[in-house]
Amino acid sequence: MNIPTHDDKLEFSMFGNSLERKMRFKDVEKVLEISPFSNIDASRFPASKPLEKLITDDARMHTYMPGDIIIRRGDYGTSAFFIIRGTVRVMLSHELDEQAMGRKATKRKSWSQALSQIWRNHDESEYRDPVKTQTGGLQTQTRLARDTHELRSFLPNVNSVIDEYKTIPIRAGQFFGEIAALSRTPRTATIFAENVCQVMEIRWQGLRDIRRFSPEFREDIDQIYRERSLKTHLAESPLFRRLKSVDLDKIVNATQFESYGDFDWYPEYKGTDSESHTERIAREPLIAQEGDYLNDLLLIRAGFARKSVQINHGHRTLSYLGTGDVFGLEELVKSWKSKKNVALQHTLRALGYVNVLRVPAQMIEQMVLPQLGAEDMPDELPERQSTSSTWDYVEKASVMNEGFMNFIASERVSNGKATMLIDLNRCTGCDDCVRACASAHDGNPRFARHGKTFDHVMVANACMHCVDPVCMLGCPTGAIHRTALNGEVEISTSTCIGCSNCANNCPYDNIRMVEVGDESGETHFDLDTELPRLQATKCNLCLDQTTGPACQYACPHDALIRTDMRNTKELAQWFRR
Repeated sequence: MNIPTHDDKLEFSMFGNSLERKMRFKDVEKVLEISPFSNIDASRFPASKPLEKLITDDARMHTYMPGDIIIRRGDYGTSAFFIIRGTVRVMLSHELDEQAMGRKATKRKSWSQALSQIWRNHDESEYRDPVKTQTGGLQTQTRLARDTHELRSFLPNVNSVIDEYKTIPIRAGQFFGEIAALSRTPRTATIFAENVCQVMEIRWQGLRDIRRFSPEFREDIDQIYRERSLKTHLAESPLFRRLKSVDLDKIVNATQFESYGDFDWYPEYKGTDSESHTERIAREPLIAQEGDYLNDLLLIRAGFARKSVQINHGHRTLSYLGTGDVFGLEELVKSWKSKKNVALQHTLRALGYVNVLRVPAQMIEQMVLPQLGAEDMPDELPERQSTSSTWDYVEKASVMNEGFMNFIASERVSNGKATMLIDLNRCTGCDDCVRACASAHDGNPRFARHGKTFDHVMVANACMHCVDPVCMLGCPTGAIHRTALNGEVEISTSTCIGCSNCANNCPYDNIRMVEVGDESGETHFDLDTELPRLQATKCNLCLDQTTGPACQYACPHDALIRTDMRNTKELAQWFRR
């Protein structure tokens, strides 16, 4: 069995984007003595992936000092945390100042301020104000971890923070962060160390594999999810909003949690440009197959999935499903009404990574459909014409050009909440959009007027403010974050340390690292490395501008749009105009 040796010498390795202390033999032993790990039957694990090796390879030990911020509300992460020793605190109050988490509050400019920026912008490119000392409110500082030299944000005077703000403790032997790790959803709270804590961080891959081979561990983790999140998530769905609490509890307890695809899909995606449409679909993990009978209703918890239908030997993409969408409801309703089993009419495949909730079909028929209002009932499925190689209703249901739909799904553009599309039939190349962007950002345009194209539509290289913003994974200071305004993805220049994690993670190459300087044009240099200081820069959707996105506002030919790719009806109208 491949397990750590008894050597207590500290070893380090790359864990995500940072250097972390490797698990030692005594670390693994200690973990396996604590519930729920002590309840795991190690004999269920294959010889190629024994339990001890999974923990060794996919977990790392941290020592957090009092006040160290472990996770921030709103951040995205790929790992869960298990407390070995000590106590952490969950910040319940949202009064914690955004600047205390490495962020900044953004306000829209007045019309006079918007006009004055034309002549107040600096002449030097990528000018940055000197970092100002923050005053008032709760603020964080940064320090290097003693063992790994990782830069951490921490709250000074942690005892006064606990006294002043609403917090609850999480003590040794408990998990936190597992829901966001498994479903790639934002962290719901800020958590910091109350005292000196020893915490094991386990990557989603390790969490997934242990759940796969240990039913006991899977049930423990799923029960945490049910208690903390699932009931609230289901109650927000139109399907379940009319259910009594006791009935909803039954559905919660019967719901299964599954994931498909690669959680770290974005590095591999960058290398798939040469693949054909057929090859890309073949690589997408199958979730549900057309022609199979329905055992469960599928709810998309996070990520995206391609909904398609088989035409001869190929597949036609009908739509892409995202968070909150359901799959199989039309067939389930038809089965319920006709008292006959109806096979699935479509195939569902994972685009990158998707998190799915499976609700037993029998419970839907017995408890949900009788309570469902007419406005929430799906359209009835048309009869399939078995003598035709195509389905008549496919042509009626498809609201968008089939090739454009395939392009959106294959290029992962469905991820965009504010994707920049340019109609090349109308664009004259006048560059008014670029000049307007530069005026709004101190003389520095935040996008490039080029990108991948389909037919007459270009997807420009501008931040799409994604539903799944993988650029936010691994930011050590919280500089890249979603704003409280409308959820735009923004970078705080006062806390960006130029680590490049966000630029490397972005699958669409929409974040650039630039050298920054002062008002005289002198480049800022890092005092430690003596190299030019870099910071990340990208489109922030002009969140401080009264007009909204300056690029769209300035286009004289109505050739440019910033749009949510989930709104397929509006998108189809724009494509066909």
